[in-house]
Amino acid sequence: MSDNIRTYQAIRDALKHLYPKEPQGNIARRLNVLAALINGIVESKKVNLPQIADKVPDGNKPESHIKQFYRWITNEGVDAKLYFLPFIRPLLASLAQSVLFVLMDGSIVGKGCVTLMASVVYKGRALPIAWIVVKGKKGHLKEEVHLKLIEQLHQIIPSGAQVVFLGDGEFDGAKLLDTIDGYGWKYVCRTGKSSVIFQGEKKTSYKEVFVPQGQKPVSLPDVYFTLNAYGPVHAILWWEKKYKEPIYLVSNVSSAQVACTWYRKRFRIETFFSDQKSRGFYLNKSHLSDPQRLSRLMIAACLAYIWIVFLGVQALANRLHTFIHRTERCDLSLFQLGLRLLNHLLNYELPIPVLFYHPLEVTQYP
Repeated sequence: MSDNIRTYQAIRDALKHLYPKEPQGNIARRLNVLAALINGIVESKKVNLPQIADKVPDGNKPESHIKQFYRWITNEGVDAKLYFLPFIRPLLASLAQSVLFVLMDGSIVGKGCVTLMASVVYKGRALPIAWIVVKGKKGHLKEEVHLKLIEQLHQIIPSGAQVVFLGDGEFDGAKLLDTIDGYGWKYVCRTGKSSVIFQGEKKTSYKEVFVPQGQKPVSLPDVYFTLNAYGPVHAILWWEKKYKEPIYLVSNVSSAQVACTWYRKRFRIETFFSDQKSRGFYLNKSHLSDPQRLSRLMIAACLAYIWIVFLGVQALANRLHTFIHRTERCDLSLFQLGLRLLNHLLNYELPIPVLFYHPLEVTQYP
């Protein structure tokens, strides 16, 4: 049995097994196509339909599969609610047992489109759970797009979860912060040094506040933020010795030290897009230019990414990185390590686990 057939069958069986109910009719057929897309993306490490079609393990011509994939990404009956969320709900339920760190990140995808991605943080990686694709070029998106995505995120985060939103300078809009606060979530977001704050009647800005380097963060609680005087918020000015300039934060966290500790995680997080350009599936090189079609293609790309990351987790848990990478250290990302483990499993004809969440028991391999 070829590697493509083995991988496709493992993905197909996992999708059907993990689906909340027995898939039938159109859902079953679309899951088969989704399995072929995931398999083709992983095997070809590309998201262009012709290259994916070359990896479909049956006797039909690639052109036939290209048409099949095209019908899938143009089908209005295909959406994340039916073909993505059922597979990541166990992931969210598992991660929500402790503090759930979420973030947003944007990047160019396809031709003339930008994706705004919402992710949850797991072992230093941002795992994609919701996204919006719009026409546009690289740069900051309108706050309305941020609000639309945070509302999507709120709908799928388990009720009662302790959520902390970590945002860079693009995500400091007052409406976004107010929405996050209204959900009962915490936020720590970076802002610009020129951002206006009001201390009582006094109008000032972050850059006008003295920040000693290498000392405790400067804490300005109960101030009002921007010219619209949103608040009260906690303004935090933080300048560690290793940084060339201060970091300016806006938060609803009462402790400046806790807020900085949480935001420090943001620096160490490998985002989805960091593995999707020169090291991954090249989403930025897709030939698609329609936002809805790209959004559907990303269902397969995101499931493929999450699966490969969890293979990387399994590699570390089983110390297989000493065999498939280096004995003395591991300097590969979980994504790259997962790709190596998949090759190892195929080469040695070992079972191929397909999962999209952290299992209670890690599969053991010889």
